[in-house]
Amino acid sequence: MAKLVILTQSLAGRSHELNADRTTIGRIEDNAFQIAEQSISSHHCEVLLRGNDVVIKDLDSTNGTFINDEKITEGVLKPGQTLRLGQVELRLDTGGTGAPATSVPSAAPTAPPTKKATKSIQGGVKLSDLEGSGGRTLADKSFSKKRNQVGIYFWIFAGVMTLVIVILLIINFSQVKTGH
Repeated sequence: MAKLVILTQSLAGRSHELNADRTTIGRIEDNAFQIAEQSISSHHCEVLLRGNDVVIKDLDSTNGTFINDEKITEGVLKPGQTLRLGQVELRLDTGGTGAPATSVPSAAPTAPPTKKATKSIQGGVKLSDLEGSGGRTLADKSFSKKRNQVGIYFWIFAGVMTLVIVILLIINFSQVKTGH
């Protein structure tokens, strides 16, 4: 049976068997596979089993869904490939000991990700070790929360109203002192 295994060091070892036609992944409890991590959206993506294919469909997540560092809205995940949701990396494992149980052409491209998985078991993978990381750091601004524009407008409105009230109180007290 196919399963998704988390590679990211802080959550390493967690996995989820894909035994339903549709599996949702996200940060909150109502997902079939909950990953409580900040960079993952509440409903980040869904995994669809279509025959022998494992299809990943992004659910308009904030930080994106990537297969082997390629951003997708929908794509097929092959055994051994890396799935990244926000800052969390997972690997599709079909339970085979060596090459994945798929056709011969797909076995060759999956060799490098298997090497990465071995590296993570031995002590973790540094972000700089990953292919195509481009020198990004975890402090990179590409993963950030959306700004809450309503909150900003609320505080501006509250500040203006406070200022108006203070001015009206000053005018009222000055009129009381002058006797008007």
